[in-house]
Amino acid sequence: MLEQYKTIIKQGQAEIIEKKSRFVATVCPIKTEEQAKIFIEDLKKKYWNATHNVFAYQIGERNEIQRFSDDGEPQGTAGMPVLDVLQRENIKNVVIVVTRYFGGTLLGTGGLVRAYGKAAKQGLLSAGICEVTLYKKYHVTVSYTDSGKVQYEILQNGYDLYDTLYAENVTYIVLVKIGQDNAFLKNIVDVTSNRAEIKEHDTFYATWLNDKLEIIEN
Repeated sequence: MLEQYKTIIKQGQAEIIEKKSRFVATVCPIKTEEQAKIFIEDLKKKYWNATHNVFAYQIGERNEIQRFSDDGEPQGTAGMPVLDVLQRENIKNVVIVVTRYFGGTLLGTGGLVRAYGKAAKQGLLSAGICEVTLYKKYHVTVSYTDSGKVQYEILQNGYDLYDTLYAENVTYIVLVKIGQDNAFLKNIVDVTSNRAEIKEHDTFYATWLNDKLEIIEN
């Protein structure tokens, strides 16, 4: 699994006008090629009266699946510029459909490439590009005597204190980036003289939204 990658986690849409032609870019997070195909077909039905519905998508840890379509535009002027936006930004698991309503003025090859690329970029920005990071969840249970030292260690080193449970002992639910987990375990063992009970739980992806770490379903 990748330790970190860029994607979007919600649908977005943006519109630009170039020489009276409307370009509407709709972007959506996906996990499979089947989801991408369904989304594209839905957009084609929604914008059935458009001149073109150009698409591109990129899926997989190593971008194993890459597809695009010019949908009737001159070859290489539409779908490839949209895919190029995903490739240059290395944005994974996203499909983009750019819908064009012809405005009566030809844009030329260069104009089409710029317009489709610009629309795709604006669509991604409207959805919000985010860094998704692989985390592991730990439950750290300590006595009340050790709890202050452990809490300080968690916060001081930038680990995310997801929740705290108070019972006979104190249990801290901590989210730790993969790659920092060995240091985290060593620090907790050291500050508690090996008195802490540490349990490993799920590994999952998460991203920061509105100053809060949001867990993303794998």
